[in-house]
Amino acid sequence: MMKKRLLLLLGVLCVIQSLSAFADKVVLAELCPLLVGEWQGSAANPSLDPMAVTTSVMCSADQRNLYISVSRGSRFSNSETWWFRQQQDKVLLLYGNGVTADVTQQLTLYRQSDSYSFLGKGEINQRPALVQLQFDPIKATADKPQGGWQWQQSAHYLDDDSEQYQVVRALSLYPQ
Repeated sequence: MMKKRLLLLLGVLCVIQSLSAFADKVVLAELCPLLVGEWQGSAANPSLDPMAVTTSVMCSADQRNLYISVSRGSRFSNSETWWFRQQQDKVLLLYGNGVTADVTQQLTLYRQSDSYSFLGKGEINQRPALVQLQFDPIKATADKPQGGWQWQQSAHYLDDDSEQYQVVRALSLYPQ
């Protein structure tokens, strides 16, 4: 059992190392101005049908704080908030939804091409996991001429032998 956990931990470290080899570590000030504004779209997770949501994103004047509020009805009857705070080379996340206990997590922000990814070790659904919050640009189309962002929340559960991330939830963000 201990040997299996050690091998799993080594695998997780390899995933982190490979991501950092192909991506640049960046700070919130790079992502903040790209996300600021009022957004609309849908939110979905593997166990629920997609739901319409609105999302508000604000940055502090020094761009060391990013605040995301997802409207009521995305997962709970209350809105949920994501507060990212730059602390040296790490980002502290405080997540709250008014239903479950607030979650605090330390993450690292990476950029690969035009995509941004927060990565860190944490807990999802009461399971230890390598957590990834990925922001990918959505190209403009005839229906959505301004484009937007796809925000995907994924987990690689550390108590599972799988080598893949599992999508926990995804949100589309289009300008209002």
